[in-house]
Amino acid sequence: MPATTSKALSIGDKAPDFNVVDSYEEKVSLKDFAGEWVVLYSYPKDSTPGCTIEANEFTKEINAFEKLDATILGVSADSCQSHQKFTDKQKLKITLLSDPDHKILKPYGIWQLKKFLGKEYMGIVRTTFIIDPKGKIAHVWPKVSVKGHVAEVKEKLKELRG
Repeated sequence: MPATTSKALSIGDKAPDFNVVDSYEEKVSLKDFAGEWVVLYSYPKDSTPGCTIEANEFTKEINAFEKLDATILGVSADSCQSHQKFTDKQKLKITLLSDPDHKILKPYGIWQLKKFLGKEYMGIVRTTFIIDPKGKIAHVWPKVSVKGHVAEVKEKLKELRG
């Protein structure tokens, strides 16, 4: 199987722009958030245990992130319809982006070769980026462990904002 793993982004890199749709099929571009802080996190699949915990924790802390002038964007390869069901069922207050064509996942280096039970396949590696108001990567968490992650992101954002 030919693997096309992208180079991971680093602190200081320009965040690649993207044009995708959210849960409600509204167009979303990184340019829409120029001058703002953005927390962009990737997750493998709607309604799975770790992904549900992470989305609920970001939702629970949405007011704290808004006070820090930050927008939370979650991205997976799931369809808009899947995102709608997930959002409605969990009462999520964050924006979920649908990226079945990997317009975000590949340029951000989070569509990678994975291994499970001896099999190799391409998939989403749970990763979080903080993008500063100038559109640069301010912090990256590769291969995120869900437990305590949202609190860690919030603290790092506070630190970066000074």
